[in-house]
Amino acid sequence: MAIFVTGSTGYLGSYLVAGLLREHRDSLNLLVRAKSPQEARERLWKSLQLHFEFSEFSELLNSRVRVFLGDLTNEFFGLPDDAYHELVDSTGSILHCAASLNRKSERQCLNVNLRGALEVIQLARRAQSRNGLRRYSHVSTVAVAGRRQNEIVTEDASIDWARSDYDPYARTKKFGEHMVRQLLHDVPTTIFRPAIVMGDSRWPQTTQFDMVQAFDVLARLPVLPLRPDDRIDIVPANYVGKAIVTIHQKDSPAHSIYHLSSGAGSQTFRELTDALAAAGKTGKPMYWPWLGGPFSGMVEWLSRRGGATGYGASLLKVFWPYLNWNTVFDNSRVIAELDGEAPAKFSTYAYPLLKFSRKNKFRYPAQSWPTAANSAISAIAGQARA
Repeated sequence: MAIFVTGSTGYLGSYLVAGLLREHRDSLNLLVRAKSPQEARERLWKSLQLHFEFSEFSELLNSRVRVFLGDLTNEFFGLPDDAYHELVDSTGSILHCAASLNRKSERQCLNVNLRGALEVIQLARRAQSRNGLRRYSHVSTVAVAGRRQNEIVTEDASIDWARSDYDPYARTKKFGEHMVRQLLHDVPTTIFRPAIVMGDSRWPQTTQFDMVQAFDVLARLPVLPLRPDDRIDIVPANYVGKAIVTIHQKDSPAHSIYHLSSGAGSQTFRELTDALAAAGKTGKPMYWPWLGGPFSGMVEWLSRRGGATGYGASLLKVFWPYLNWNTVFDNSRVIAELDGEAPAKFSTYAYPLLKFSRKNKFRYPAQSWPTAANSAISAIAGQARA
């Protein structure tokens, strides 16, 4: 029986697939949106080359991965009947990571985060009826906690239906959790809520730049419209990936909901800017919190301009509420599950991450699919036809 994983071509999804392939022996069923098997393989390679050399990736792809060409938002994922039945029959657990992070588009969030999640839940119901489902893991977000200010939030106190949400992303993810609880009451379920996932504490490379680029805009300002002692909850992708994979594979996790966050270890803006200044040998910014209103207006104006400045301002506009809420999320549960391991502090890897991102103009220098591999695939296909 295989683990069905959604979102495998995304940033966090790549950590889940790599962790499952490296640390465990299960086969994987991956849903990939592509027009052909080769396009699907190339999308997976672009995502997973952060974690594997091509030879190892190719061997694992051929030996332990079954790719299903489908779309999360289509009924039965748009799969032919025989392929969908095979997916149901071979799925022993589900790890649903795919999501739209487009905080500006309610339509896209509704389509992916609710309609898509419902299709995955339908698969879970059918797999449960067919062979029994070992676990359904759902990747959500700490943003389901809604508008907060100056709080430490625990898992069980996060959902407050009377509280306003920051954006369509947070709103649809909150309803996604609700669907899991209502529709999979007879299946072991685990909900994971990452905080702001940014970078990898082991290396500077990343393929996810939106939050990094917004952070870069702030890092270049001589004056910051923030309270210097406010904390921001940032967690590295490698810690989040390890936590999800480890807990998903456990027979009996201690809890059903986990914050994947920095928690009480979250750093202040002053700690982060001091670390960046020391690493880059630059001056430290001044903090003028009273500039928050005028700064928000300036960002709104800049976001309507073209070019890199306009794009960076548009990202900052989207993430501004998350930078200004001084709220962190208790992570004692996940630390206990990982035998006391806490996430690395953002200040220890922020400068290498920014340096890599700036050097590559906030684009990952992805390697192409090797030509020799295409030739080998063509030869195998020719032998099969013969």
